[in-house]
Amino acid sequence: MTDDRKRPRPDDYFSDWKEREALAEAMIPVVGRLSRERNVKCYIYGRSLVNQSVLDIMKSHRWVRQMEANELSEFETAPVLEAVSQLDLGPCHLDIGRLAVAYYDKGAGEGLTVEEYVAQELDYLVGSTHKPVDEPVDVVLYGFGRIGRLMARILIAKTDGGDSLRLRAVVVRRGKAEGRPAQASKSLASRLCARRFSGHDSGR
Repeated sequence: MTDDRKRPRPDDYFSDWKEREALAEAMIPVVGRLSRERNVKCYIYGRSLVNQSVLDIMKSHRWVRQMEANELSEFETAPVLEAVSQLDLGPCHLDIGRLAVAYYDKGAGEGLTVEEYVAQELDYLVGSTHKPVDEPVDVVLYGFGRIGRLMARILIAKTDGGDSLRLRAVVVRRGKAEGRPAQASKSLASRLCARRFSGHDSGR
């Protein structure tokens, strides 16, 4: 089996992990600030970094190996994200993973520093005031089942800037009052049955 790695293996995997973990942790406030203040949403190969934990961000880096010859390193995305944060970008969705892979693995921006490369690639977004819609649009979500909750999470994640879609209300159907006691009784019976079979009920 061939080894697709282009980078040397670390001598100390634990130290390498801790360093990458620290870099991922440092990305969180930068990603959040870009999202809230400039409506710039950062991604790694389609996976959002907004409101993600340290481990979620690290998993997104590992996931890149599904599309490229190698996984992505936090040592590569951290300088790209820092360069992005220094630019006066307008609202956009930005894949820092693809920028990092293009620069470090595919030879894009040869002869340029990472800051110069990022500035060159994103020049058309600097100073942009373009918005998806002219005025913010209020959204009322009908239904709060599995799909409704998923849609609510997506809408909330995309309203940091407040200049596109705003989730204003969730409409749910009123439950049948006569069905509630029976449902509660069934739930109580199930719990009692589970206690007896698990040996926690004394039989009294």
